[in-house]
Amino acid sequence: MEHITQRATALRTALLLTLLVLLVEFAGGLLSHSLALLSDAGHVLTDVFALGLAWFAVEQSKRPADRRRSYGYQRVSILAALLNSVALIVIVLAIIYEAVRRLAAPEPVQGGVVIATALAGIAVNAFVVLNLRRDRRSLNLRAALLHVTGDVAASVGVVIAGAVILLTGWLYIDPLLSLAIAAFIAYSALGIVRETTHLLLEGTPTEIDLNAVTREITRTKLVNSVHDLHVWALSSDDVALSCHVVVGDCPLGDAEHVVRDLESRLCDRFAIGHTTIQVESCHPCGDIHHEAGAHNHPHQHVVFSSAPTPGR
Repeated sequence: MEHITQRATALRTALLLTLLVLLVEFAGGLLSHSLALLSDAGHVLTDVFALGLAWFAVEQSKRPADRRRSYGYQRVSILAALLNSVALIVIVLAIIYEAVRRLAAPEPVQGGVVIATALAGIAVNAFVVLNLRRDRRSLNLRAALLHVTGDVAASVGVVIAGAVILLTGWLYIDPLLSLAIAAFIAYSALGIVRETTHLLLEGTPTEIDLNAVTREITRTKLVNSVHDLHVWALSSDDVALSCHVVVGDCPLGDAEHVVRDLESRLCDRFAIGHTTIQVESCHPCGDIHHEAGAHNHPHQHVVFSSAPTPGR
């Protein structure tokens, strides 16, 4: 719970500072008549939305489980990450549209005011980025961080464009740099979309080798085989596992020791903190598929099912 509180604090700070950047860039855009700065202010406005959504998701994840949400509200952070990444793609399309329009009809701007305003935005956003980078495990924070990083890149582009315009008067530099920034944001956003979609489909986390999990289970003393093995992520921090293990004839106490041993080893090696292990004493039938993910329920001799490990 402590790391969740730290995330909420970091996001709240980032949200307040980004609101400051929005006001500065909007005022600077009006003063300099810079469409580039006003467009960047629009990008910052989406950052405000993204950070607010990420903060809301973290606050929701603190809520305890209830009858309707037996796993709690941890997956709200995954939904927030998906919404933020989709918003980024929309931003990319808007940047591309505006860049093409400006290539066709470039407009003069006051370069000095543009540079000063963009530098102020970079300074504040750089602090926000460093603050959010402290926790790289949370997919929700990574999506919010991507928003702010994209804004820093956009502000750098605005500074370079302002300098080039001041020195050479070449107005095409602004839309060309905008297209490069859009490509960078799109590449990163698509990665977040793929990862969040994978998690929402309850896919096996990419860092976990299901074959290695199977080997770890089957080499446990008294375990003959494993089937119905499923590993999925409740959130970007919490991984769950369920499986059926077949053991030889043994007392109930020995079966419980098998489960506790498996819980500890799976948590230590794979960081799987929530396990549900069903122990079966019968011998595997010939028509059972024992590979990971196979779904079979022919066994009737259930000996023991574990609950989540306390404190994990």
